[in-house]
Amino acid sequence: MSIFNYNSERPFRGNPDLHLHYWGRESCVPGHSVGPGVREIYKIHFIHEGTGRLTVGEYSQPLQAGQAFLTYPHIVTYYAADMHTPWTYSWIAFTGEQVEYLLSKTSLSPEHPVFPMDLELMPEMYERLTQAAEITDSLDLPLKAILYQFLALLLQTVPASPDILPLPKQKSLYVEQCLHFLHSHYCENVTVEMMSSTLKLDRKYLSSLFKKSIGIPPQQYLLNFRIAKACELLAETQCTIGEIAHSVGYQDALLFSRMFKKVKGCSPKEYRFRQINNDIVL
Repeated sequence: MSIFNYNSERPFRGNPDLHLHYWGRESCVPGHSVGPGVREIYKIHFIHEGTGRLTVGEYSQPLQAGQAFLTYPHIVTYYAADMHTPWTYSWIAFTGEQVEYLLSKTSLSPEHPVFPMDLELMPEMYERLTQAAEITDSLDLPLKAILYQFLALLLQTVPASPDILPLPKQKSLYVEQCLHFLHSHYCENVTVEMMSSTLKLDRKYLSSLFKKSIGIPPQQYLLNFRIAKACELLAETQCTIGEIAHSVGYQDALLFSRMFKKVKGCSPKEYRFRQINNDIVL
């Protein structure tokens, strides 16, 4: 059974330093899986019992109780409970301008997203957040205080280590520029050739660098990102399928519908219907 708790208070500005969106806990059924897919927020799962497997790009690792894992925004991720000893985990989901900077001070990365839980705070994160939400009318501040406490502990638990080296700075900058380009122009008729020309890099070199860092080619990343945006519009607006297709970079609504079904396994119309009837959980 899955239990979700949401922070009903909105941040005072569009992109705050740190904001907890939701937290929860679940005792998974055998084989329960999430993804492969992308999100727009950071999410950490704390494994309390059982086992499962995490896959990020070409990285795959079995996990067990006492471990935790971080999923990054816009990185294709898949995780599943073991068929015989399914895990029970809790989670927190957050964003903020400080998050990337704080995580840069740890040894965590999309290629190394797993870390050990401490013995005190992390196993009790769900209970602490839930208790804080029950005893105050000003919800956001106590939740944020607990989240800051957790991040401070995370920096101590997995400090930046020379044993896990990031991509060279220039290569990392190229990937960041690619992501910025795709996020800024996904609603246009863009190609990898256009992106490589803008960045003044060889197309094959850029594609290889992107796949090595993110785990999938830029074309697949762009498709997943567009479909994720389309899902938001289907769930949150009354826009027509044609309007949504144009909004995420497709001039041909039929082509958009085919690509949507390829990724999500159903048509945009079916997806919207299931959203209305609560059959799909984002």
